[in-house]
Amino acid sequence: MATRRTPGPPKAGNIRAGMGGWTFAPWRDNFYPGDLIQREELSWASRQVTSIEINGTYYRAQSQATYERWASETPPGFVFSVKAPRRIVQTRALDDTGEQVTRFLQGLTALGDRLGPVLWQFMPTRTFDPDTLRRFFDLLPDAINGLALRHAIEVRHDSFLCDEYLALARTRGVATVFTDSPDYPSLADLTGPFVYARLMRSVASRKTGYTAPDLKRWADRAKAWAAGKDPADLPHVSDAAPSHGPRDVFVYFISAAKERNPAAAMAFLQQPGIAHTA
Repeated sequence: MATRRTPGPPKAGNIRAGMGGWTFAPWRDNFYPGDLIQREELSWASRQVTSIEINGTYYRAQSQATYERWASETPPGFVFSVKAPRRIVQTRALDDTGEQVTRFLQGLTALGDRLGPVLWQFMPTRTFDPDTLRRFFDLLPDAINGLALRHAIEVRHDSFLCDEYLALARTRGVATVFTDSPDYPSLADLTGPFVYARLMRSVASRKTGYTAPDLKRWADRAKAWAAGKDPADLPHVSDAAPSHGPRDVFVYFISAAKERNPAAAMAFLQQPGIAHTA
């Protein structure tokens, strides 16, 4: 008689980490090898971290050929997150951007399996309008041309700190960015099937941007997120976090002392239990 196996606990989600972009002049002195030619920066950077947030797409459109080239220069398992264009997210009539949204997302299919989350970053002046936001969410498909999509929005106005916003985002499966910033609202309430954190407190005087205890704390939070838990030591709008299985986690060291962010990301990835497993 065959022995029935008891299922073990569900596998935790993957944790990826990196920084914004791969072209920054000071990184030639403290991140890239001195003899590395500039056109090889992406290839090298993508082998030191497990994800990079593309910020250039916020300012200008990219061709499918460019996306294909970027994908070809990165190793298997690496993914980009892509910031949506400002011509969309800064539009007053956000819910009237369907054609632009579709055109932008269709271009991203050229990244193939290197495509991670799509980041929709709102201006600090955009307030929470549930009807407009609901219609905007209707413009964000779960897939396009057979490629699955994951959407995250970064809110920068206090009016989003409410249960009505959380309920709407959860209903639509859109993740809310946790922005660890002294300048913008920080809410760690989980609203989507993955977690997206943008950490903005690196310090130039520290070689890794963050202290060792701070990196350990962020690693512990990332592991909790990946296991489907909700770290209670971060700011929340609501105490009621819905139960959820394992989540993929994306952590980006952004802004602040930008020259230190690659080192911060690499030090974070070296924390126990953080290594990428996809």
